[in-house]
Amino acid sequence: MKNQKLKFILVILTAILIFYLLLNGLQNQRQVCVESPNKIVMNTIAKITAIGPDKKTTQLSINAAFKEIYRLEKLMNRYDANSQLSQVNRLAGKESVKIDKDLFALLQQSIYYSELTDGAFDITVGPLVDLWKKCAEANSMPTESQLAEVKKTIGCDKLILDANDFSVRFTTKGVSLDLGAIAKGFAADKAIEEMKKHGAIGGLVALGGQIGGFGTTEKNAKWLIGIRNPEKSQNNQIIARLALSDTAVSTSGNYERFYKIGEHRFSHIFNPATEKTADQLASVTIICPNGTQSDVLSTAVSVLGKQKGLELIEQTDDTEAILISADNKKMLIKSSGVEKFIAK
Repeated sequence: MKNQKLKFILVILTAILIFYLLLNGLQNQRQVCVESPNKIVMNTIAKITAIGPDKKTTQLSINAAFKEIYRLEKLMNRYDANSQLSQVNRLAGKESVKIDKDLFALLQQSIYYSELTDGAFDITVGPLVDLWKKCAEANSMPTESQLAEVKKTIGCDKLILDANDFSVRFTTKGVSLDLGAIAKGFAADKAIEEMKKHGAIGGLVALGGQIGGFGTTEKNAKWLIGIRNPEKSQNNQIIARLALSDTAVSTSGNYERFYKIGEHRFSHIFNPATEKTADQLASVTIICPNGTQSDVLSTAVSVLGKQKGLELIEQTDDTEAILISADNKKMLIKSSGVEKFIAK
């Protein structure tokens, strides 16, 4: 009798297990992939792919992600006279300016990363960006006196943040913040948070060279990301592929955005210490857990160059890099742990 009861219990448990496996398999089969069309936001092309349990939920997660990106753009666009960042740049040299909590958090992180990179990343380069842009339009190099004048306004030590009322002020007149080297990474992180809140179980957010992924594809595979060849004649060619999940990737380079003065091209990335452009590396790809850090470090390593840049990456936890030198665009320079991310 006892044996019959035991057999009956085993049959029931087996049936429950089979039912669970079938249900789980059906749920996996019902995963839906939805891709957004390309959109222009934050001065770049944006595309979002989402994986979810049904088309409606998945589409809602994409809509929520774009809504968040557009909200952040309105806060942080220095070229929009009505943005909070523009208000800060106009007024913070004279008085404290209260700002949105997300913008305040981004300024806090900017100061942290400026210290981490020994100033290679610096959001106070606004006047330097403006100077080089003006000189490129006039087709003339900036003078030493112009660069010396700009130097007076550069340095995150000129920012004073007050967490009691979420305000910022500058210690020096003429300071102007440019968040171009951190805003896209921050926005990608926030967009992924919104996707998860709205039911997405996997997704990929691409904001130009800034990409953030979580979960897996609808086929339960890792996301594949291509690194483009920075050679002018070959820059649509993929020279390496990365297989990623729950990871952010940022690529900075001078092959798409640059200034041209005379016959020379100059990187759009600037060295805050020298006020000159950073031209040693043609391409820098950073792989790490969040977009804010990958965005920052791709700029910082571009400024630091190959040796110091790799030293910084090796000292930073859970962070890897692939660099391409400006004088040898066919060779990949890799950090010690990057191979685990390269698709075979």
